[in-house]
Amino acid sequence: MAQFIKIYEDKPNEAAIAKVVKVLKEGGLVIYPTDTVYGLGCDITNTKALERIAKIKGIKLEKANFSFICHDLSNLSDYVRQIDTPTFKLLKRALPGPYTFILPGNNNLPKEFKKKTTVGIRVPDNAIALEIVKKLGNPIVSTSIHDDDDVIEYTTDPELIFEKWQNLVDMVIDGGYGDNMGSTIIDLSGDEPIVIREGKGSLDIL
Repeated sequence: MAQFIKIYEDKPNEAAIAKVVKVLKEGGLVIYPTDTVYGLGCDITNTKALERIAKIKGIKLEKANFSFICHDLSNLSDYVRQIDTPTFKLLKRALPGPYTFILPGNNNLPKEFKKKTTVGIRVPDNAIALEIVKKLGNPIVSTSIHDDDDVIEYTTDPELIFEKWQNLVDMVIDGGYGDNMGSTIIDLSGDEPIVIREGKGSLDIL
């Protein structure tokens, strides 16, 4: 059964963050708050954990469109091909924020994603998520916890999330009520930005 841990966003407790990082480093799955919906994440470097998430989502790992949650834009060059100045300026304007940007991937992508030409990058405006990634020392791979039904509370109330997911994951973080609107997804891998999904992030940044 998963651990249920309370962390306050305005002042994330260091000891609590360390517990989350330990679970991730040991290959655990964690449900954590973002600036949009709650996310399901694992350490990007742990194959077994990645496979567990893919299995939960009912997809093949190499076909999965997971996002990489980064602490800031300094991680970009680890996974993304060199981008032009206008693209970088756009990212600087929008992040941290409720956006997922699809960017051209480079040859350093984890082996599970080697066949992919693009990667989704997310820097959420949420202190808990950012602290976890910072202390972990590398991005976490993330996917949102979508409902099978229309009971919106399930994705916003951490206690209900725990009730539903406690036997599938290793830790659920209670970071307060989540949002029920996903991030805005913008594809920047081509010549012009393409809006894939309009979510919480405003399109005024374009």
